[in-house]
Amino acid sequence: MSARRVEEAALDWVCAHRDRFALGEDALAADGQVNRTWKPLGELAQVCASVCVGTPPSDPLHARVTELLDFAWQQTHKGEMFLLMQSLEPFATYPLEVYAAFASAGYRHPGYEASAAVVARTRGWRLTEQYPTRRLGVMEAERRSGLSPHGKVPQALDRTWLGGLPEPWTFERAAGYALTHVVFHLTEWGRTPQGVPPDLADYLRHWLPPWLDTCLEARMWDLSCELLAVAASLPSPPEPAVLEDAWQRVAAAQHACGAIPEEGSARDAAPPGQDGPYAFTDCYHSTLMAVFAAALTTARRSEVERAGQGVPG
Repeated sequence: MSARRVEEAALDWVCAHRDRFALGEDALAADGQVNRTWKPLGELAQVCASVCVGTPPSDPLHARVTELLDFAWQQTHKGEMFLLMQSLEPFATYPLEVYAAFASAGYRHPGYEASAAVVARTRGWRLTEQYPTRRLGVMEAERRSGLSPHGKVPQALDRTWLGGLPEPWTFERAAGYALTHVVFHLTEWGRTPQGVPPDLADYLRHWLPPWLDTCLEARMWDLSCELLAVAASLPSPPEPAVLEDAWQRVAAAQHACGAIPEEGSARDAAPPGQDGPYAFTDCYHSTLMAVFAAALTTARRSEVERAGQGVPG
C-alpha cells in the first residue's frame, strides 16, 4: 500500500518538526505575517482533524494525530487567542477559518463563537469582497463553527472555476488549487463525498486523472497530493491503477526523512542541514497534504473493499 507508507513517513516528519508549527510572539503583532504563523498551525489542525475522524482509534496513527491536534489547540491557549485576534481584526476571516478546523474535531470556545456570531450578522461581514472559492470556504467555516452561513452553497459554487465546468484545457496551477479547495469545502474535507454534485463528480472523474498525471510529470507534488485528496473525496474515485501509479510516484519523490517538497526532487534540495534537506516553508504544506491525501485514500479503499470492490492505496 504505497499511500500508507507515504502517510507514515510524512507523519514522522511532521511529528519531528512539531515545534515549527508553534505560534511565536508575532502571532498577534500588527505587522505579523499570517502565512508564517496562523496558516501553518491552521493547516496542521485541519489535516489532523480530518485524519483523526477518518482513522480508527485502534490505528496507531490515530493517537499520533490526536496528540498533534492537542498541541495545536494549546498553541491557541485553548481558543482564547481567537477572541484576541477578533478584537484586533474584527472583519478578518482567517481566524474563523482556523477555528473551524478545531471546531470540526470538537475543540470549542463558546465565548469566541458568541463574539463571532455578532460580527457575522453585520453587513460588513456579509459584503467583504472575496474570491469565490474563499467565500465558499468562509461559509463552510461558519457552518462548522455553529454560525449561520451568510450565503447559499449552490450560488457560491456557481461562481467558482470548477462550478462552471470549464474547458479542461484551461486547467493550470491556480485553477488546480481552487478546484481542490472547492471539493474540500463541499465534502467537509473528505468526510462526505456525497456533497459533490453529480455533474461535478462526473466532470472530475473524467478529467482529474489527466490533470493529476500532468502535475506529477511536472513534479508539482503539493498540488498532486491535493488532487489525490480530491480523488479520494469523490463519490466514485478514479480507476485503481491510476491511483496506485500516482502514489508510487509520490513515494519516489519522498525524502528518506519523510518530507515531500512542494516542487522538484531531492536532487534539487540544498545540502542537508539541521532541519533536513528542505526549508520548513518549502515542504511543510506538501508533507501535510500527503498525510491528508493518504489517509483519505486508505479510508476510501477500506470502504470500497467492504462494498465488494477494490481501490489500491
